Amino acid sequence: MVISVTEGIKVCVEVTYQAEFSSPHQHHYVFTYKVTIENNSQHTYQLLKRKWQIFDAAEESKIVEGNGVVGQQPIREPGDSHSYVSGCNLKSGLGKMKGSYTMEKLFDGKSIEVEVPEFQMIANIFHN
Repeated sequence: MVISVTEGIKVCVEVTYQAEFSSPHQHHYVFTYKVTIENNSQHTYQLLKRKWQIFDAAEESKIVEGNGVVGQQPIREPGDSHSYVSGCNLKSGLGKMKGSYTMEKLFDGKSIEVEVPEFQMIANIFHN
């Protein structure tokens, strides 16, 4: 698990290699990641956007951006948390991701960029 904290917003990421959905001989590796976002600040925030940098040992890195996370733009009061699971497909069994969330403070409309810590995706085939 990797963790980062930005202005009281804690982001934890756990990664799992999905061997049953992967086909190494076809250069297809599937990973899921669970993200937990905890609002440990004194303000209410809404997650508006996400931005990911995805690095795959077999190809160029890419940027993925979009609104919310898994179709939601959650609002969290102080002390609340939000968890979701998403996934990433790689052509190699070795990669990493990092990113950020744009979150808006509902009190005054100011936005902050919350860091999503870099996490590694390593297929279990490399641990034999």
